[in-house]
Amino acid sequence: MKVILLQNVRDLGEKGEVKEVALGYARNFLIPQGVVREATTDAVQEIEAQKARVAKQAEFDLQKTESLAQKLDGQIVEVTAKASEEGTLYAAISAVKVVSALKSKGFEVRKEQLALGHIKEVGEHELVVNLDHGLEARITLVVNPE
Repeated sequence: MKVILLQNVRDLGEKGEVKEVALGYARNFLIPQGVVREATTDAVQEIEAQKARVAKQAEFDLQKTESLAQKLDGQIVEVTAKASEEGTLYAAISAVKVVSALKSKGFEVRKEQLALGHIKEVGEHELVVNLDHGLEARITLVVNPE
C-alpha cells in the first residue's frame, strides 16, 4: 500500500515522502497513529503543491536575506554609553542596544544574530551579524562616550 508520511518515521522515511508499506502495517499501526495517510492521486498532488510552496518561500527568504546581507555589510553603527575619562565604559554594550541602533537605520536584526563580544571600551569595534541561511555581514560599531 502506498502512503504519504505526515511526519518523520524512523526506519521508514521523512515527512512528505511517498512510501510503499505492507497493507497490515499501514492499516493496523501507521494510520491509527496518524503518522501516514493513504497516497491517493489527490493527496500526492496536494503534497507536491505544498512542497513547491515551501521551496518557493525558501527561495524568497534566501533572496531577502542575501539582500539584507549586502545592505548591512560595511555599515557603521554608532551608540553612546556612559564612560570614564580613560574611555572605559561603566556597563558593557548590550545586543539590545546594537539591535535598536540597527533598527533606527532600517535593518531588522535579532539580538541572537549578533556575535557581540564583551565591549567595555570607547571606540570602533568590528561585529559579525550571523544571518539566516548561513550568511554573514560585518558591521562597525562605534561606541561614543556620553
